[in-house]
Amino acid sequence: MHLGQATLEAQRAIEEADEVLYLVPETDTVAWIKKLNPNADTLARHYQKGKLRRETYDEMTETILAPVREGKKVCVAFYGHPGLFVNASHAAIKIARAEGHEAYMQPGVSAEDCLFADLGVDPCRDGCQSYEATDFLICHRVFDVRTMLVLWQVAVVAVKDYQYPHSPNHGFPYLVDYLTAFYGPSHVVAVYDKSFFPGEPPKIQKIALRDLNKSHISAMSTLFVPPLAEPEVDEDLRARLKAGERFVARVSNPA
Repeated sequence: MHLGQATLEAQRAIEEADEVLYLVPETDTVAWIKKLNPNADTLARHYQKGKLRRETYDEMTETILAPVREGKKVCVAFYGHPGLFVNASHAAIKIARAEGHEAYMQPGVSAEDCLFADLGVDPCRDGCQSYEATDFLICHRVFDVRTMLVLWQVAVVAVKDYQYPHSPNHGFPYLVDYLTAFYGPSHVVAVYDKSFFPGEPPKIQKIALRDLNKSHISAMSTLFVPPLAEPEVDEDLRARLKAGERFVARVSNPA
């Protein structure tokens, strides 16, 4: 979240907490959190150069749980949506519940929500496929080129354990080649970087797949691949639906 996208629900949770922990990138939001609740501290101190991300996330989880185990009401504020690519939020809630504490997550505005707005696309028109880039590539996820595709964390393709401040992105060309095989080299995609600051426009690079390796990919970049073609319509089925005719779908089971 940033200040302009914070919900009233989030504001109330911050105000009512005994202790607030936060991980946000800009100073105005930090100042707002501390104004709502002076008993607030950052989780960013766990990031250190050369430290493995798994170790960082484990330390964040324990920092969140420590005051919970003391009986305090704890609120943790993350930028974006707290359930998207936030290991510590899910881990802390799971452990807290297992230990008998009440724990829940409030929704926030994700980078994908901002992408839909900034690129002017409707995920309900053609459908939407959303994958972590490395998972998409190495697991050969089944996808439809007639449906929009959103790929997360393209800056760290095939990086086993991301380290601060940045790991080399040797796997990105493999992702580009894989997409090119399905969409063709002239298909235009968008490299999207959401703005962290209110009033600041996002960075959007629209570029053909053949030139994608030359584009600037930041640690926060998300790749948007628009549909290659319109989907084929089953005209016979559409006519039967329009006529109100009952039918039985027959789907073969690959297993």
